[in-house]
This record gives sequence, structure tokens and C-alpha cells, in this order.
Amino acid sequence: MQKHLSKIMLVVLAVFVIGATIPVNASAASLETTGAVKNEYTYEEAVFITGTPIIFKGTSKDIKITQKESKGRLTETYSLKLTASNGATLTRNIAYESDVVDYATIGQKTSNGVVKKYTEKIVAGKITYTLVDYQFSQGTVTDNRAASDYYSGNVISRKTYSYQTGTGKNATQNSVTIDTDSRHAGYENFWGATETQITEAVYNYSDGKTSHMKNRLSTSKSRVLNYEENLGSLGSFDGGYAVVSEKDVISEYTYDLASGQKGSIDLDTEYMPTIERLIIPKFRDLSNHYAKEAIEKLYSLGIYSDASNFFSPNTPMKRIDFSTAIGKAVDLRVMEEPKTKKPTTTASIFKDIKRTVKDYAYIETAVHKGIIKGVSPEYFKPDHPITRAQAATIYVRALGLENKAPDPGYITKFKDDAQIPAYARDGIYIVNELGLMTGDPVGRFNPNQPLTRAEASVVLERFLNYLENDLKQNYRDDILFFN
Repeated sequence: MQKHLSKIMLVVLAVFVIGATIPVNASAASLETTGAVKNEYTYEEAVFITGTPIIFKGTSKDIKITQKESKGRLTETYSLKLTASNGATLTRNIAYESDVVDYATIGQKTSNGVVKKYTEKIVAGKITYTLVDYQFSQGTVTDNRAASDYYSGNVISRKTYSYQTGTGKNATQNSVTIDTDSRHAGYENFWGATETQITEAVYNYSDGKTSHMKNRLSTSKSRVLNYEENLGSLGSFDGGYAVVSEKDVISEYTYDLASGQKGSIDLDTEYMPTIERLIIPKFRDLSNHYAKEAIEKLYSLGIYSDASNFFSPNTPMKRIDFSTAIGKAVDLRVMEEPKTKKPTTTASIFKDIKRTVKDYAYIETAVHKGIIKGVSPEYFKPDHPITRAQAATIYVRALGLENKAPDPGYITKFKDDAQIPAYARDGIYIVNELGLMTGDPVGRFNPNQPLTRAEASVVLERFLNYLENDLKQNYRDDILFFN
């Protein structure tokens, strides 16, 4: 019988656009507030201006969306030609510009933008709605942490359309102004990402009538790690892991229109999944071990790179091995050596780690990003065991959640609270609150006790699950449910 191991959900944020090139430093948040859903081929959007909901659709040949960042300025362009089942058409051309300011010293970025071009025409039956004025302002702040970037922002806009009803002497010139207030929040990391946007719009017609619309939009991309059994019983391995990458967008409109119509519309779409096979673990000392599944997953993902067939799960995890694993788990972009003709002579950041050590770059980058520290300014003690207190502190620094601890002076719930080092108190409090690390059966945290390689693997697996499952729930389900 095929063996199914539990899933790790791993995510990378994408602004789901058709034909778009997303630069690395671009703001992750979407500027558009239409509630549209799109994948690599199709596009759908609900429009309410006529007093009757109309769903416009298009394909990749009808849509062109681009992003470009140059010298701190981000430009987004949209070109759409959409049709509805009742023959209505929508044509839209937009250009947004945002100034992106990088506050490197505090690890934050701001993006504040305005609209440079916006033309739109909606033809529904005998009536044509033409955009005559558009005001727009957007602001987003991003906190760049080692394991995850967190961002939040607002968009406000005002659109005014003109349209004519009747013909000849009975023709009447009308207008409608749509005031929109939108909030968005999201996170982005190597393994996971979700963005959720809540938009409210009020339609004010020249005859005094009003319509109201609210949209909840959420985008996400996930990589699901599954165990696949080898169909050949005489093969050299029983099975291995495969990553299935998936993307989805969900959108809900609720409306109360001037025509008297009320209701809701749900739109959703998915991208074509892709599959990637990973390397096969072949450790011989993990049979029936409680940490076997976690260890093999981490090895398949490249977080571990042990060349031996023996993992030695019950031996202490070395500080250098744990720090390297954290660096790979959050996909630290290690600093490249300068491309010069002469070899570098830069000294190592620690006297007891040579620059030639395998994965040295992960250690150096983690130090510069404030994730790890030495036991002193000059020494790292790479072969010393990592303690539970040190591990807890590193996890929280990677997540950037140090400020989630109570004000100084608090006491943790652990019986051995007095043994917790001052530097680790916030970290231990937070990892316990997040469920990453807990105490023993009698209520002690044992802060100065070494982590075994097995224990470190189990906690690393929880860490990856947090980066996808917990964050995704918070930034999708919690926001959609409570807003």
C-alpha cells in the first residue's frame, strides 16, 4: 500500500499576473483593487456600475500586465480587453508609478504611488460608461526579516464616469463616482506567501442613488511535499519525495446596488500545478525512529547535506550545523565573493571558522542579518552543541518576532524559569507561544540542555510548517473571517 507522509506546505509569494516580469525588489502588494482573479491563461472580474453584476472575462491574448523597477521607481502597466457573456465589453489601460525607498539600517521599505495613466470604457447594451477622471494614492510598508517579509498597506481611489441615457431630445447626461478604500496585508518568504486584500466601494450616481460593494481577495502559492512510493519493488530505493507547486486565487464580492439587487459572487482560479522530484534519503540508522520523517524531509529539501549513510540522530547538533540548516531553511541569499582576478583575503568573521569551511557563506550571512551570534565577538565555537535556549533565540530572530514578547520583567510558565539566560527569555517565550518548542512533561524548558540532531530536525520541520500553514491561516482565513 502506498505510503503517504504528512505534508509540509511551502510557499513563495507571487502577484498573480499574466505575462508579467516581477523584479526581486518590487513591492509584493497588488495595486489593483478590482477583485479580479487570474492565472497564466484566464482573467475574470465582476463589475457593478450598470446596476446589474456583469462578469467580464479575458485570456492571455487580451491581457498584458508588466512590472519594472529602476532606480527606486516601480512602474506597473495594465492593458485589458474583456468581454461578458451578454456582449458587454471593457477596455482599460493603466500605468502606476511608485517610489520605493529602502531603509536598510532598520530593514524596512516603503512604496508610495500615484496613477500616471488610466483610461477605461465599458459598453453595456446601448450605454457607454467612459472614465473622465481618476484619482489614486497607494502606500505600503514592508518589514524585511530574515525568514519572512511582512507588509501592509492602503489604496484609496476615486473614479468618475460619464454616460448617456435616452436618445435625441430625451437624452440625459449622467455621471457616477466610485470611491474606493482598500487595505492589504501579506507576507513573503522562500517557502510561503499569501496576500489578502479587503476593498470597499461606494457608487454615487448623479440622480442621488447609491450602490455599495465589498470585495475580499486572497492570493497564494504553495509547494506541497509528498512521499511517492517506487512502483518497482526491486529498485534501489523504496520511494522519495516530490514537490507539487500550486497557485490559487479566491475572490468574493458582496453587493447592494441602486437597482435593488443584492447578493454575492464568488470567483476563483488555479494555475496548472508543476511537479519536481527531490533527492532520495538513504540513512541506515533511522528505522522506526520518531524523527525519521522530519529528517528525511529536510534532507530531500537540501537543508541537510550529509554525505554519510548514518545520520546519528541521538548525538548533539553542532552549532555550525544548526546555523547552516537555519540559513538554508529560510533560503538566505548568501553574499557572493567579489569577481576579481585576485583571490579574496578578507578575514573570517570568527577566529575559529575558516572561510574555506563548507557553507561558510551561510554563517557569515546569518551573522550579518542578526540571526546568529558567536559565543563571543571573536569566537563561534562551531563544534559545540547548540542549546535549547540558543535554538529558540535563533528561530525568533529569523522570524523577526522579538517584539512579540511581553514587557521586560515577565516570568515564563516554565518551572526552571530562573535558569533561562537573559538573552534567551524573549525567544523561549515566543517559540513556546508559537508551538515551535515546548517544555518537558514536568513543565521545564531545560534551556541549557543540548538539542540532539533528531530534536533539532523535528523543530525545524515545525518551523517550516509555521512559515506556511500558520502564516497562511493568519493572512488568509483570519483576515477574511474577521473583516
